[in-house]
Amino acid sequence: MRFLGINAIFHDPAAALVVDGEVVAAAEEERFSRRKHGKRPVPFSAWELPEMAAAWCLEQSGLRPEDLDGVAYSFDPRLVRPGQAGLDDRWEDLRTTYAHRAPNFLATALPGLDPAQVSFVPHHVAHAASAGLAAPFRESAVLVCDGRGEAVSHLAGHYQDGELTVLATQELPHSLGLMYEDLTQHLGFLRSSDEYKVMAMASYGRPRFLKELRELVHPTGDGGFRVEPIDWSVYAKALSKGEAWTADHADLAASVQTRLEEVLLDLVRWLHDRTGARHLTMAGGVALNCVANTRLFHEGPFEDVWVQPAAGDSGTALGGALHLARAHGDPVVPMPGADLGRGWSDEELAAWLDVAKVPYERPVDLAAAVAAELAADRIVAWFQGRAEYGPRALGRRSLLAHPGRPGNTERLNDVKGREQFRPIAPMVRAERAPEIFGRGPVPSPYMLFVHDVRPEWRERIPAVVHVDGTARIQTVERGRDPLLARLLEEFEARTGLPVVVNTSLNTAGRPMVDDPRDALECFGSAPVDVLVLGPYLVRRGAVFAG
Repeated sequence: MRFLGINAIFHDPAAALVVDGEVVAAAEEERFSRRKHGKRPVPFSAWELPEMAAAWCLEQSGLRPEDLDGVAYSFDPRLVRPGQAGLDDRWEDLRTTYAHRAPNFLATALPGLDPAQVSFVPHHVAHAASAGLAAPFRESAVLVCDGRGEAVSHLAGHYQDGELTVLATQELPHSLGLMYEDLTQHLGFLRSSDEYKVMAMASYGRPRFLKELRELVHPTGDGGFRVEPIDWSVYAKALSKGEAWTADHADLAASVQTRLEEVLLDLVRWLHDRTGARHLTMAGGVALNCVANTRLFHEGPFEDVWVQPAAGDSGTALGGALHLARAHGDPVVPMPGADLGRGWSDEELAAWLDVAKVPYERPVDLAAAVAAELAADRIVAWFQGRAEYGPRALGRRSLLAHPGRPGNTERLNDVKGREQFRPIAPMVRAERAPEIFGRGPVPSPYMLFVHDVRPEWRERIPAVVHVDGTARIQTVERGRDPLLARLLEEFEARTGLPVVVNTSLNTAGRPMVDDPRDALECFGSAPVDVLVLGPYLVRRGAVFAG
């Protein structure tokens, strides 16, 4: 059977297609519209649908809207409680009104779709399915934690043979995700967007406000928690966009980050006591906090922690489709990887380069050629295969660089036009990772945990070592990605370093590059030395010669 999943209600609109229980396509609307996060998370935008992403998912499988057996919309307006305490946006009812009308909106966006085919899947159930049904386990405890859904901000449950048992939820306005969003805004960043910047800033501070926060944010012992109103200005003044931050701001970020980790630990211990499961699967925006994930892996009671690579709201499109597939009796298959977006053939890529009148070459050994460029300290824009689903660049749409040059952190942040306190990440073959990185799960293919960099390696790969001595690694499996594995081998042969810098192929405020035109535009506007488009290599000097 064929099920399309749609996320549209808050932010990061996305679409995903599941056919006969297998994930065949998933993409975020931002990659098509070139608008970061697709839209802003305000009630007025709730009508906007991932029309281009949905149309592409269907086209990818040769389907028409009328061929679908169902469409999952990852929000159930029937669960919303009017006047919910703490959600005082006077336009909130508008969001619910739009959600009620989503079946008709979808039928307009996808001509031929019967509105009756659209099912409302509760937001946190869709998150849970994106983890528990997509993970490589038949049984797992599942923890969902984000800003908000219809009436709750958290779900704890248990998946057994595809069936979800909900064990606890947390009613709004209490929300760990909204707490982190509020702090993000107080620190001068964009809420529902820049929370990862707060996580990075926390590494520069000390949790000296932890005692106060423990009184305001605390678990309740029944699988839930309380978040009392917090006056952030008591601890550090509010910052405007771009205003310099101080030690107080870093200490506040560190305090909130630590308290978040402590409460999450309490939640997973409670969940383990109720389920006895070996595996924990996670989704929701809070699950993108790789520092917290790592602490759960080390100090929590579960043997394994698996985090959905599209853990934010975009992943609910996938979860909704998987939920409907399972409800209709399809045997659901774990997701094959995060490379579920658009891809192009070698012939199509060559045609793009020809149209752009860009000089290019096709090296006999692409991995060796690119490794030589990296060894010469050149920045490489790397465009290969199908685009990633989720916020992490995982070797499909990446910027690559030499990790042994300490100035490359600043250099890449300048290329991307972003804050200098932001770290860049290492890519490493899975079999080499334990030698270089400690205290973290291996393999770690989705860049959702942090690992300590072993002391003897910190001076050898300084560009990827964060201020706290950690790195957010991506491990590469030879069987899954032979070209990247060979690139890492060739780079090590030239430099002695088995690690390459990997950060997302984009510039600040723009979505990750998705199609060949995006790649060419980014290459033309940013000081990148080499563009690799499939098997083809473009040198900046050749393009801009004379």
